[in-house]
Amino acid sequence: MKKLIVTADDFGAAVEVNDAVEQAHTQGILTAASLMVSAPAAADAVARAKMLTRLRVGLHIVLVEGRPTLPASAVPDLVDATGNFRNDMAASAVNMFFRPRVRRQLQAEIAAQFAAFAATGLALDHVNTHKHFHLHPTIASTILRVGRHHGLRAVRVPLEPHDVLRRAEPLAKLPSAFATAPWAMLSRARLRAAGMTVPDQVFGLAWSGAMDTARVRALIELLPDGLTELYLHPATGPYPGSAAGYQYAEELAALIAPRVVEAARNPAILKGGFADF
Repeated sequence: MKKLIVTADDFGAAVEVNDAVEQAHTQGILTAASLMVSAPAAADAVARAKMLTRLRVGLHIVLVEGRPTLPASAVPDLVDATGNFRNDMAASAVNMFFRPRVRRQLQAEIAAQFAAFAATGLALDHVNTHKHFHLHPTIASTILRVGRHHGLRAVRVPLEPHDVLRRAEPLAKLPSAFATAPWAMLSRARLRAAGMTVPDQVFGLAWSGAMDTARVRALIELLPDGLTELYLHPATGPYPGSAAGYQYAEELAALIAPRVVEAARNPAILKGGFADF
């Protein structure tokens, strides 16, 4: 059986993102969105989500490239001099693993983001992290520990089968997954052992920011059996803090393209959010 979740990340990052999420859900194939609870347009995202009653919404935990939910003074080892999260992920990861003080701050910040999501009144569909930082075992453990108190049931693990990507685009030059795949496989096994729903495969990693119409349509037509998540970063255009080179408008166009919508209407494909499966 083929089960498909189509998720927009960075919900709440900007009105441009929120506009795209609404369009992609009402006019296209988008079934879920991951909310940044402390992002500039989070309140606008929550208001839209409450009107879009069939849109499944999860928590997009931010621990890099953003501002903490707690005051910066409460998480001094997680932020830089500007009060934003540190962007040196490797050094942050080492500190989180080896320093108890940093682990305490990490738990407090993750708990604050879960609490902020709970305060919206939205049902928690899933959790993932910005830049897939939850592949770090300390972050994953903390999310599991805190998330149990908030009804956490589903987590994304970015394991992307390259054989499907090559069939979708035979001449594609794909980035190596050697650095992330072992951690992702360990994370998937660990999360499933903890009772979490985890996709069998996820698409959006190799072509992050470049999930155009042809690629999305091909992935849907080649959809493997099991639970698949396609994640994208749609927006109506660039916005403050957006990533250089990301094709935001093209990803929105892919989600509402008639050829993509038609491909997703395949009766052999069940569509929804994590809670639907």
